[in-house]
Amino acid sequence: MMEDCPETPPPPAERDMDLPWCAPKPATEDQRAPDLVRRIMASPSYLEGDHDVNFLDRDDMRGVRLMLDYQKAETLLQAHGIAHSIVVFGATRIPEPARAAAEVAAREAALAQDPGDPHLQGALAIARRVAHKSRYYEVARAFGRIVGTQEGRHGNRLVVVTGGGPGMMEAANRGSHEAGARSVGLNITLPHEQYPNPYLTPDLCFRFHYFALRKLHFLKRARALVVFPGGYGTMDELFETLTLIQTRKILPVPVVLVGESFWRRAFDVDFLVEEGVIDPEDRDLFWYAEEAEEIWNGLQRWYQNAGRELTSAAPEVAGDR
Repeated sequence: MMEDCPETPPPPAERDMDLPWCAPKPATEDQRAPDLVRRIMASPSYLEGDHDVNFLDRDDMRGVRLMLDYQKAETLLQAHGIAHSIVVFGATRIPEPARAAAEVAAREAALAQDPGDPHLQGALAIARRVAHKSRYYEVARAFGRIVGTQEGRHGNRLVVVTGGGPGMMEAANRGSHEAGARSVGLNITLPHEQYPNPYLTPDLCFRFHYFALRKLHFLKRARALVVFPGGYGTMDELFETLTLIQTRKILPVPVVLVGESFWRRAFDVDFLVEEGVIDPEDRDLFWYAEEAEEIWNGLQRWYQNAGRELTSAAPEVAGDR
């Protein structure tokens, strides 16, 4: 016969009496037992899978690591209401103008001590070229401020996203920071440690293991790609984005190359058309700009001409189709 329902349900975790397995087998029953239990519990096999870093680092766990690399950033970006982004890329080697000028002065002083040294002459020439391009640090910074003022409400936020490093990326994050807005940094684990720039929103700076997952997050919410002068990493992101737009693996987004004189030498698109390796229409996948307001106004016109909203539904990312 069943008794009435107890007035006090059992507590969630506590018990009046411990269960048999709550204490190890005592030495009074087997002198070897405590040591044997310690050895078992010290074995890596006894660690829970999500706490066993060595296990997660195994080659056959790559699928799990790929999932984690994607999901952590995705979960936190959603939690912070980040829906749209302007991705900014550019050289890590182009600092703010004052630092670039100081580097030129240091190179000039070194060369003055040994005017005939060809290595010092070359180093000074490069420092002067970098100083010439350092004006774009302030352009990126001003552009970051513009985007920062457009941040929007939770769940519809438009933010600057960069690789989180120094140079042009730092400048864009810095501008957003000065505007009191959030900005995102997508760092990558490299053999030589890198540090995030100080102007990123702490809760929105992520470090990826896989370049592929980092690239996916660059474009998943992207409404535009703004590219300042840069090297291999910058060109990698630029050409991947152009390829995805060209092949329509993603919905076209505006691509702005900042610094026309640099980009026309670094990337001769007319030559590619003349050689027949791209089509004339592929020349129109990007345009050039020089100043922050010019970049922003161009993005506004692009969306107006496309009949779309800058903060409309997310574009499809490669692999979503």
